[in-house]
Amino acid sequence: MLTFLVCCCALCSIRLSAQAFQFAKDKLVAVHVAMSVETLKGKRVVRVAKDSAVKEVDEPTFVKLKGVEFKDGTIEVRVLSKLQPAAPELARGFIGVAFRINEDNSKFECIYIRPANGRDSNQVRRNHAIQYFSYPDYKFNRLRKEAPEQYESYADMGLNEWIKMKIVVKGQQAKLFLNENREPSLIVNDLKQDAEPGAIGLWVDVGTDGLFSDVSITR
Repeated sequence: MLTFLVCCCALCSIRLSAQAFQFAKDKLVAVHVAMSVETLKGKRVVRVAKDSAVKEVDEPTFVKLKGVEFKDGTIEVRVLSKLQPAAPELARGFIGVAFRINEDNSKFECIYIRPANGRDSNQVRRNHAIQYFSYPDYKFNRLRKEAPEQYESYADMGLNEWIKMKIVVKGQQAKLFLNENREPSLIVNDLKQDAEPGAIGLWVDVGTDGLFSDVSITR
């Protein structure tokens, strides 16, 4: 009986550590993006689009969650990406989560998805449906050249649909779980930055009209 009570208390403690982030403009900081807080089917969502003045890819283009410091733990969020009407051909619906962002946004880790690649008829594009990068020194093109296949993977996904992302971070390892899958779709065992606490960002790139909802952080 005592063992059962101890287990229940431990589970309660774990649940209490989960923090659902409430979207409000005064709790969000736009960094090189346009941002709006909207209500969609009765639920608060954040709409994010990259500032067209930022020409490079894999840049600090996100909405930071104010007052949240994250080092290790779990980040959960639902995302939906659409292609903007004037999106270039290279646009793939880039959307994801940046974490351990330092104060001046000059360093961070990021895992994002390319939903347009998930059901593409080109197998090479399918293999690039998920991406990890580390800003500023390890963008996708460097990682793809120096360690092909190590920081990208495939998963079934598409544009214009809600996708649940769960990122579990511990030390130099990060795992991405999609939707309700019990196995990770991507494992990164050598995060490039030091394991220092930082902010969390809702990240998009070129040509994406991104929606984010149901953010929860467990530490």
